Amino acid sequence: MKGKTAVNRVLLAVTGTVLFCTGLLMSAGGFDLYRRWKLRPPDDWPLSSPATVPLSDTARTRWTDETWWWPVVIAVLAVVVLLALWWLLAQLRRTHPGPVPVGGPKGTDGVELREQALSDALAADVRRQPGVRRARVRMTGRADRPTALIDLTLTPDSEPGPVLRALCDGPVERARRSTGQAGLSARVRLQVTPHKAQRAQ
Repeated sequence: MKGKTAVNRVLLAVTGTVLFCTGLLMSAGGFDLYRRWKLRPPDDWPLSSPATVPLSDTARTRWTDETWWWPVVIAVLAVVVLLALWWLLAQLRRTHPGPVPVGGPKGTDGVELREQALSDALAADVRRQPGVRRARVRMTGRADRPTALIDLTLTPDSEPGPVLRALCDGPVERARRSTGQAGLSARVRLQVTPHKAQRAQ
């Protein structure tokens, strides 16, 4: 799971849980469920009946005479707004190049290659290399300087050095030439296929 996706799911789960519990609490008091179901909430339990309010007069006016009250409220609200704006900008920021121009950054007669098509073609080329068991490719970066993130699973008898050299001189270089993207870079993550140890006789 991507980092941004994980953070989004956690934030949505926490926000949804808080809103759901708040809604249940308000519904229980608003529909007078405690009295109907003969339940006795704690004495200081909020919204225990339709006549109660979330904040009493004492709670609302408790800090009005304190000089630090309003600066603290404004500072907290400002931090909340800044965090919300930061999260919104993080969602709008593109982490994928989208369509890649063919023939260089300016493209050739508006010809573009879909990001997924480039990833699939590069992954298929990488899988044909000696010593490679599996390969997965996804693109990141900008359209004028895309980066290929390559996950490689090597065969048990392969050596990482020769495989990486063949990868750079073969599939990655062919992708640069075919798309005209001389600035296409690659980041590779290697892992080896697990295998049983052989016992010497």
